[in-house]
Amino acid sequence: MAEAVRRALASAVDAGDLAVEVPADIPLDRPKSREHGDYATPVAMKLAKTARRPPREIAEVIATHLARTPGIAAVHVAGPGFLNIEVETAAAASLVGRIVADGAGYGSVDGTVDGKADALAGKHVNLEFVSANPTGPIHIGGARWAAVGDALGRILSTQGATVVREYYFNDAGAQIDRFARSLLAAARDEPAPEDGYGGDYIGEIAARVTADQPDAPDLPDERATEIYRHEGVELMFDEIKATLHTFRTDFDVYFHENSLHETGAVDSAVQRLKDSGHLRFDDGAWWLNSKAYGDDKDRVVIKSDGAPAYIAGDLAYFLDKRSRGFDLCIYMLGADHHGYIARLKAAAAAFGDDPDVVEVLIGQMVNLVRDGEPVRMSKRAGTVITLDDLIDALGVDAARYALIRYSVDTTLDLDLDLWTRQTSDNPVFYVQYAHARLASIARNAADLGIEFGDSYDPALLDTPRESELIALLAAYPGVLATAAELREPHRVARYLEDLASGYHKFYDSVRVLPLGDESPTDATVARLWLCAATRQVLANGLAVLGVDAPERM
Repeated sequence: MAEAVRRALASAVDAGDLAVEVPADIPLDRPKSREHGDYATPVAMKLAKTARRPPREIAEVIATHLARTPGIAAVHVAGPGFLNIEVETAAAASLVGRIVADGAGYGSVDGTVDGKADALAGKHVNLEFVSANPTGPIHIGGARWAAVGDALGRILSTQGATVVREYYFNDAGAQIDRFARSLLAAARDEPAPEDGYGGDYIGEIAARVTADQPDAPDLPDERATEIYRHEGVELMFDEIKATLHTFRTDFDVYFHENSLHETGAVDSAVQRLKDSGHLRFDDGAWWLNSKAYGDDKDRVVIKSDGAPAYIAGDLAYFLDKRSRGFDLCIYMLGADHHGYIARLKAAAAAFGDDPDVVEVLIGQMVNLVRDGEPVRMSKRAGTVITLDDLIDALGVDAARYALIRYSVDTTLDLDLDLWTRQTSDNPVFYVQYAHARLASIARNAADLGIEFGDSYDPALLDTPRESELIALLAAYPGVLATAAELREPHRVARYLEDLASGYHKFYDSVRVLPLGDESPTDATVARLWLCAATRQVLANGLAVLGVDAPERM
């Protein structure tokens, strides 16, 4: 419907002989109050400078021509030149049939939808998230990215992007050495190294390695450490992948950091920067001139002892992603990685690439609370709350929804009491209950022998609550487009809550099914179509978040 209104506005601008070029993308919003119509646009103010006429005068000209358009019920000029547009009931309600026809495709660029998709359609996007070191279970901060990253990938896909979910497997570096030495110490029943890892999981994994290779603890330190490194990392990563799969987060690519060193990709990337003059030699080390590209300081790439710094792997990894044909590389990192934004963009620029092909999203910490108090640490991990702990406490649906529902740039306190409550103040329960209620209506209609048929009369959906619900359904494609554009999956969750609220208000004020011996009417059929459309959009939105849409609750 929004695109139909935009086309009508474009025709009205053209017919108004305003001596201006019709805007390629006319701004169009849904007013918060229904008293201001179905749609509002500031297009007259946008055209005022070019037309050299007052915006309200331009708005009056556009309104005169727009009001003659079939399907437009009324046009009002407000304030300095806003246009508030009312759509005829039948025209608005025809959207219901389109939603039912599009089914799971409604809201995506592959369906018959309104919305903006040009920025992402056809793009190849590399989406890297979680990427936790395989030295312990995923902590609750990583859990946030597991939920948000997976949802963002789904949202980007609805806008026509080809998304590859990637996990950067950190199997090189000092943290792996500490992990291996911690496992060996546990296998030998010795105290953990001073810089090592604690928690029951270390003993569990060490025992599994020892069970497979009973002689390993008695081997010389170097040989034994290598066994526990190789076997332990593999076992730990198998656990990580299993937990993520349970959380409905799976990856297309698991990229091994170590491969960048083994294949010579790091050496090649460093040499390329040396040859282009973007690395300088100073104090025995090689430095990237990243400050020249907006970083807060230059970065050491090759240390004075000849060993590559961590950024050397980042440089090679970026080149590898671009060589695989990705138009956009999105990195989703923790709160302690804020410096990576300028660093990775500077790296892209140093290679002669567009810094805008790099996006870095930073997520803040997550805390679990109960009765206003922090939940104690995990028994198994020793020092942190893990994703497994969160799943045990909330279940997958509530955990995913709770983590996605809030903007990632804010610290999140998850109240266990709220998110386990089976009441309407629990947001995920509220949305899922609306879907289950709609499924129940469909079953009851079938039991009464009421058939939807191939069509309905959209003009019968004319009550205020029906109009409000239809307006919410019409907004879904735009919500997806905005969530994709801003990389903000929480917008979908908040929209679903608004839609559930709109449905519950409709249900409380408009009778859908006949009572007793009453016979179904044409209005009954129209309302069943509206219920089917609402159920479909709730299911589509929940699917984008990776949350179940239950038939019964």
